[in-house]
Amino acid sequence: MATKLEPPTDEQEQAFAESGDYITDVVKENLKLIRHTKGFSLDKLANRCGVSRAMLSQIEQGKSVPTISVLWKIANGLNVPFSELLKEKNQEGIHVLKAENSKVLFSNSKVFASRALFPFLGNRKTEFYELLLKPGGHEVAEAHKTGTTENLVVVSGKLRLRVGEKVVELEPKDSVFFKADVSHEYSNPTDQETLMYLVMDYTDEVG
Repeated sequence: MATKLEPPTDEQEQAFAESGDYITDVVKENLKLIRHTKGFSLDKLANRCGVSRAMLSQIEQGKSVPTISVLWKIANGLNVPFSELLKEKNQEGIHVLKAENSKVLFSNSKVFASRALFPFLGNRKTEFYELLLKPGGHEVAEAHKTGTTENLVVVSGKLRLRVGEKVVELEPKDSVFFKADVSHEYSNPTDQETLMYLVMDYTDEVG
C-alpha cells in the first residue's frame, strides 16, 4: 500500500519562504553572470536545459524561487556544478554557517529538501549537504557532470536508492558510495521522515 504523503508543515513553509528571498538574490546574479560569460542567450539556454525561457527570465529578474530540479537542469545546461548557481562572494577566515542563513531548496512536491552545509566560495572538489525526505517521498535526480560521485549516510529513517538499474536499501548508520553521473532516485518507503548527509565529489575543482 502506498504511503500517503504529508503536506509541509507551517514551520517548513515559513522556513522556505524566509530562505527563498536569499536564494533568489544569489541565484539571479550568478545565473546572469554565468550565462553571459558563456555567451548563451535565454533561448539557447532554454533549449540546452529544458527550462522555459520565461522561467529563466523570471529567475534572472528575481521574480521566481527555483526548485532543486530546476536548478539542476540549469546547471547541466550551463555545464557547471550545481553550487556555481549558489556561490557567494569570497570571504576570508573562519566561515560559520548559521542555521537560519542556510540555503534550503525544496523539490516541486515539497517532499525532498536539500540544505547546503558549506560556504559557496573558493576552489573545492567536494560539497556537503543535509537531505530530508518526507514519508513516502520520491525524488529523481538527473545525471550530474561526468566523474561526479556521491557518498551518502542515513542518520534516521530508511532510504531506497536506485542508481541506474541497481537498487539498494539503507537503514540508520548505513552508507553508500556511487557514481552520480547517471540518473538516480531517492525513495522513502516508510511513514517516518528520512534524514541523510551527502558528500558530493567532483573530478575537477569547482568554485
